[in-house]
Amino acid sequence: MSEITTFCHSFKKDFIARPQNPQRPVHCWSEKDVLDGKIVDAYVIILRTRGCSWALSSGCTMCGYFNDSMLTTLSEEDLLTQFGVALQGYKNEKIVKLFTSGSFLDPSEIPVRVQQQILSTLNDTADKISVESRPEYITKKNVQAIQEKIPLKYFEVGIGLETSNDLVREKTINKGFTFQDYITAATLLRQHKIGVKTYVLLKPPFLTEQESLNDCITTAKDTASYTDLLSLNPTNIQRHTVVEYLWNRNQYRPPWLWSIVEFLQQSKRLTDAFVKCDVVGGGNIRGAHNCGVCDRRVLHAIEEFSLTQNTEVFRDLSCDCQEQWHDQLDLENLSFGSLVDFARWNP
Repeated sequence: MSEITTFCHSFKKDFIARPQNPQRPVHCWSEKDVLDGKIVDAYVIILRTRGCSWALSSGCTMCGYFNDSMLTTLSEEDLLTQFGVALQGYKNEKIVKLFTSGSFLDPSEIPVRVQQQILSTLNDTADKISVESRPEYITKKNVQAIQEKIPLKYFEVGIGLETSNDLVREKTINKGFTFQDYITAATLLRQHKIGVKTYVLLKPPFLTEQESLNDCITTAKDTASYTDLLSLNPTNIQRHTVVEYLWNRNQYRPPWLWSIVEFLQQSKRLTDAFVKCDVVGGGNIRGAHNCGVCDRRVLHAIEEFSLTQNTEVFRDLSCDCQEQWHDQLDLENLSFGSLVDFARWNP
């Protein structure tokens, strides 16, 4: 077991899950998304499961989704009851995004019978169903089991690749799989006419802002032949993680919103995939942020781009803090790690 794997695991060994209702989903809401070039309503469901199998054994340096997991196996009845509760808020939105904070295709997290029943129910009304999975569960057997039972209209599987650089993924993220594993899974999905969404991580720990921005740009190029949608995920500070450990010691700053803008502007020259960014915790001290004065405007532009792909939404954005961002891109290369976030630093 590597040092980073041991470090990630150390945050869970004494962790006690909060009491959770196994028959209630984590959260559900409606939002805007794009389908066939049109902006439509999407319904998001987060089911509460035992948790990501990788997180239970070790986990990623930035991921704290296990905080909302049961950490114990749920019955099929509990999972289907959760889904029934979630459907109470469903208004026949054209897109349904089904998340589990782990892998929908992992049978130890969502049994095959439950997978098929959920997808079959949603397929009656949704034109697109999106789930997430680690590559090891994207197998010919799992894919065929779904396709033989349910003629899905548009099925999409998101993969948290984070980076195409195996060294970065292993040493700074502790992801537990390789770029080749991603390629194999993405190729299989495309062979079966299933959409591929690829998640790319902006600013894992131990990389400077500039290093991470460069890495995201390289990843966009490297995945261009394998993905239909590229989703940039800026790191946010989640509880009981390596990232929070460093952040509490002023050794990590979440990414700047300007870095997101820079990536999105460059992305349209790098890939034909649809590119988007959902900034979790954006504008807050634990999420991607700028100076606080311009954050709302920049976040709105990022949201607009994610729906329209129009880089013109960034044309008139400006703020005095852009100079500070540029300075950080230059100066971090001379420092040992992330610079202090002066927005939260108290002398």
